[in-house]
Amino acid sequence: MAQLIYSAISSLDGYIEDTDGKFDWAMPDEEVHSFINNLERGAGTHLYGRRMYETLMVWETDPNLAADESPLLRDFAEIWQAANKIVYSKTLEAVSTRKTQIERNFDPEAIRQLKEASTHDILIGGAELAADAFRAGLIDEYHLFVTPIIVGSGKSSLPDNVRLELELLEERRFGNGMVFLRYRVRQGNAT
Repeated sequence: MAQLIYSAISSLDGYIEDTDGKFDWAMPDEEVHSFINNLERGAGTHLYGRRMYETLMVWETDPNLAADESPLLRDFAEIWQAANKIVYSKTLEAVSTRKTQIERNFDPEAIRQLKEASTHDILIGGAELAADAFRAGLIDEYHLFVTPIIVGSGKSSLPDNVRLELELLEERRFGNGMVFLRYRVRQGNAT
């Protein structure tokens, strides 16, 4: 059975983007990017909301990224392209990448079935979509990259009105001051 993993790069005060919708402060350096590549390498499916998908689809659609001289970025593009992608959107008309399908509604039971049937972990990206998964008790692990910046307000990395007890599985400090925290959700404690 696959694990459903929510991964986010967050400011110290818990935001994935600032009030202007910017997240340039969250760009990983080479050390962090290499670590992210290794984390995502084993995932078979990525679940996205429309905005997250549109942000990440450049890893397949931007010819400049394909020609990039950085082996690290080429590696990430290959990892991203190899994964199946499900985009949850009521407005997206068509997808621009291979191995991608659109679902109009988030169905917790369909995600449970996907977890049961999958042999590779499933990543969920986008705070709003992840909030639905948190509320449905579907998230198994939370991978948080904390950036040494306070942005004051913006889009929160975690949903409101959800209480979960977590168990710390791993922590790592990077040279740029970013910290990785890997938590497992303790079963039977969602409220």
